[in-house]
Amino acid sequence: MQEYKRIEITKDQVVPIAEQMRKKEIYLVMIHGFLNKDGQPDISYEYAVGPVIESYHVVGESTVPSITEIYDTAAEWPERELNELFGWTFEGLDTSKRLFLPYDLMEDQGKGQIMVKPLSELRKLNGTEKEESK
Repeated sequence: MQEYKRIEITKDQVVPIAEQMRKKEIYLVMIHGFLNKDGQPDISYEYAVGPVIESYHVVGESTVPSITEIYDTAAEWPERELNELFGWTFEGLDTSKRLFLPYDLMEDQGKGQIMVKPLSELRKLNGTEKEESK
């Protein structure tokens, strides 16, 4: 069984840690994001450090530096996904094109937040909510 180690960091530590990991030829496994129980963004960077997954978490920040310059596509896709779905900003990341969602989806509602809205609310926003039978 692989060990998992959670480490909280500040957004200023994201790039130095990524640079250190890359220099040591340690793989970036994934970048995840979610809203924690307090409704705060929690962005995690998982690295395969030997038999351990070290998970570095930035909590409470919706703007963090991009590590795409360091880890290329391994970082670009998850950063773009989190930007598109939650509206979080990765400084230095090119977000001029959508990754998954149609360009006209929720244009009037601003960026992101699709993953944290109830399905019924999304249906109202997109005009696809069916009238309930009486």
